[in-house]
Amino acid sequence: MMFDPVNSKVVRGELGPGKDAVARRGAMIAYQGDVLFSPIFLGGNMSGFVGRQVSGEDQAMMKASGRGSIWYGFGGMDTTVLRLSGESLTTESSRILCHEPSLHASVVSAAQAGGGGGLRGAARGVVSGQGFMTTQLTGHGMVVLLSHGGTIEIPVQGGGVTVDPQAYIAHRGQLHLKLQAKVGWREAVGRGSGEAMQLEVTGHGSVLVQASEKKF
Repeated sequence: MMFDPVNSKVVRGELGPGKDAVARRGAMIAYQGDVLFSPIFLGGNMSGFVGRQVSGEDQAMMKASGRGSIWYGFGGMDTTVLRLSGESLTTESSRILCHEPSLHASVVSAAQAGGGGGLRGAARGVVSGQGFMTTQLTGHGMVVLLSHGGTIEIPVQGGGVTVDPQAYIAHRGQLHLKLQAKVGWREAVGRGSGEAMQLEVTGHGSVLVQASEKKF
């Protein structure tokens, strides 16, 4: 399965034998051919369902199978197509438009996902709007993310990158995320004066940020 951008807000997938697609419910905007739809859980089964409900990472998903073409988009938001080659991508479930079934989805704590451990990791999730729990996709395949205004992917190589937590979308690779308060940061991001939180990203991988501070 390949997801090809039609424009900045819509992607198209070609279905066939062994080429299914998984997408958030309500994302299908058109299809052509003999296509079947079936609901699935984000993690693939009932185990962990209660945990997903409590965490907010319980995005309803639909699997599309058969033969034909399918188009996905959601809420007029911008799309970013990524290919994973065995690494893990960490994001919140509401940011996922669609992905290949070959990618394994799991719900982990914000601390486990590189947030620095314990309450600090949880605080990072709360400030960024990502919450205490988050979603990881792992394996080989394609995933399409949603954002406001499009994304840029910034490489992280040892020296680190500092981002606005509200602009954070996702990260992949072996990264460590640390939430810091810094005087003067509000002036830099145009939010008045005084202390504000910033997200320091170190390690080896990349971080994706959107061109906006909007949440869903």
